[in-house]
Amino acid sequence: MKTVSEQKPVSPWNYKPWWCQPWSILLTGTSLISGSWFLLKTVWITVLVAIPLLAWMGFFLLVWPRLMMSDPVLDSDAD
Repeated sequence: MKTVSEQKPVSPWNYKPWWCQPWSILLTGTSLISGSWFLLKTVWITVLVAIPLLAWMGFFLLVWPRLMMSDPVLDSDAD
């Protein structure tokens, strides 16, 4: 049995594929939002594109990792 000081912090990102890592989520979201602006140069369309993308990015970068860290199943995988 490992003591608390010997355990490595569990990262929920270890369970996701490369295309669903924080860098890829940020890159995809910002590329789509900025691409919308550079292609169309219309504020209202860019805002319509940005709202769901920012919600998606916020969920997967802020909410999902916290939910996974509170899951006791991750703690048992660390052994």
